[in-house]
Amino acid sequence: MRRRTDARARRVTVVLAAAVLALVALTLSYGSFQISLPDVVRALLGRPTPPQVDYIVHTLRLPRALVGALAGLAFGLAGAIFQQLVRNPLASPDVIGVSSGASAAAVLSIVLFPAAGDMVPAVALAGALGTSLLIYLLAWRSGVSGYRFVLVGIGIGAATAGLTAFLLTRADVRTAQEALIWLAGSLNGRTWGNVAPLAVAVLLLVPAALLLGRTLSGLQLGDDLARGLGLPVERGRLVLLLLGVGLVGVATAAAGPISYIAFMSGPIAGRLVGGGRPVLLPAGLVGAVLVLAADFIGAHLIGENQFPVGVVTGIIGAPYLLWLLTRANRTGRGG
Repeated sequence: MRRRTDARARRVTVVLAAAVLALVALTLSYGSFQISLPDVVRALLGRPTPPQVDYIVHTLRLPRALVGALAGLAFGLAGAIFQQLVRNPLASPDVIGVSSGASAAAVLSIVLFPAAGDMVPAVALAGALGTSLLIYLLAWRSGVSGYRFVLVGIGIGAATAGLTAFLLTRADVRTAQEALIWLAGSLNGRTWGNVAPLAVAVLLLVPAALLLGRTLSGLQLGDDLARGLGLPVERGRLVLLLLGVGLVGVATAAAGPISYIAFMSGPIAGRLVGGGRPVLLPAGLVGAVLVLAADFIGAHLIGENQFPVGVVTGIIGAPYLLWLLTRANRTGRGG
């Protein structure tokens, strides 16, 4: 049974990776200026191409595609870590307040220091870390249980959302508009300056999270059994939470708080793989697929105007959240 599950997980991972590459290629080739796939490949390999093709691919579209793929990977992986760590599908960063904390901190910096636009990503990351630490401390009662962690996180998320709303009402129209664009979650105008720090963070955090997959598997068995297996329960949980928060923070800093990606990726990957085991890498790839697909839909398939990727993911994710809550209540797990 386990071998079949592992084989299926590998197949699903390969298919999802191929889907990510296909969506990146579609992003690079399709737009107001159409570029054939052979020309895209030649531009990526540094072969001679028309100047406008090279400029569009390398300057306009490739940074956008890479930020979308890397941010989706980070969101999806972080969501799976949170959900599997506390064994609750509601425990994703955008539901329990981590993303809201990052958003509140970013809006605070935009309102108070409108000229310091370069500070927003760093402040958003600091806001995610500070919010997650507060949630962890308030949820601690000789350990951290799943439902207490979720309830405290939802309360903190409501408070930070209220702070964000208050800041927007106190800002002038132009600053509030800038903050609202950032809050929507968008890949528009992304440059190589956005790609570099996100890529470095993903290259450091993703392998570390995957290496701790065994610890995550043990924690899913319950604290007592995990201790019996010799696992450092609280230290392992804290390290995994820090990795998850770091992934959310860097993704939010690069692309804004793209809603529901972290929430949807883990359950979708779990259904694709099956077996009830941690699905970290598939969840990350599902996140990348969702972000790239939603960005393409918002940019090209909904009327003449472009919609931020966060608007599209919100339209998809909100009904899924309602369905999950309804399903949990029907099966007696709604609390």
